[in-house]
Amino acid sequence: MGREELLQAYRDMLLIRRFEEKAGQLYGMGLIGGFCHLYIGQEAVVVGMQMCLEPGDQVITSYRDHGHMLACGMEARGVMAELTGRIGGYSKGKGGSMHMFSREKGFYGGHGIVGAQVSLGTGLAFANWYRGNDNVCLTYFGEGASNQGQVYESFNLAALMKLPVVYIIENNKYGMGTSVERASASRDLSKNGAPWGIPGEQVNGMDVTAVKEAGERAVAHCREGKGPYLLEMKTYRYRGHSMSDPAKYRTREEVQRMREQSDPIETARRMLAEQGVGEAELRKVDDEVKAIVQDAADFAQQSPEPPESELWTDVLVEEAR
Repeated sequence: MGREELLQAYRDMLLIRRFEEKAGQLYGMGLIGGFCHLYIGQEAVVVGMQMCLEPGDQVITSYRDHGHMLACGMEARGVMAELTGRIGGYSKGKGGSMHMFSREKGFYGGHGIVGAQVSLGTGLAFANWYRGNDNVCLTYFGEGASNQGQVYESFNLAALMKLPVVYIIENNKYGMGTSVERASASRDLSKNGAPWGIPGEQVNGMDVTAVKEAGERAVAHCREGKGPYLLEMKTYRYRGHSMSDPAKYRTREEVQRMREQSDPIETARRMLAEQGVGEAELRKVDDEVKAIVQDAADFAQQSPEPPESELWTDVLVEEAR
């Protein structure tokens, strides 16, 4: 990456990190209810992949989705307001953490049902194939969903019809509280598409430059009509599975070691320093990000809750007569 591109990646990753930290605070204050799955530690994956896309491309993911929304360009205000159940949210306060969408930004949702988005992402790619455009769908899922039957059914259809879909396994090592080593007989998830002839590769998901490089290969493969591609992103989440998870299945030393040795934001910061970006410029980015996140938190708390009439909206589409 060049200097400006890397600086933008740093800014986008930092925005996700600070946003998620603020969301964690609001959850602790009781302002966010239900489930809340934070993306802290995994920022390089979605930021690096998003840099490979063009207008018209699509993104779909699981319930750990706030970072994907922000990377797609959705407004921090709307995302935070939805987390707090306010009318100013992307789903008018009715969807919460796991159910936000933006067709304008090409984001087709977080999905609360494990693995369900893989079939849906394959369907989005099918629509692109059917319409004859060159759009690509990025379909994210975790290692915990990687051995589900619907995933392999999707692989089969995508390979059979050469659908333009990049399957991205965000392997953060723990499916809820279970280590991937205990749950998967496959130790190299990038080869899970091999029976269908789907090319795959493992990627250092803690390095945004490595993610972008692999992402460009995968997206180009799909855009050229060669069919699906599989990327296993080796990443790590610093927080529990959700805010209600005490994460007793791993040691504090393990988490601290990952923070010190592999943090994606600190890695990008060191790269920028090597390219001559000074502390003053980085502080300017930090201040900008803090202001955006604080504004989002203020907006969310000031936005009213949805009126009772909203219970009956967006339930079904009535055909015009």
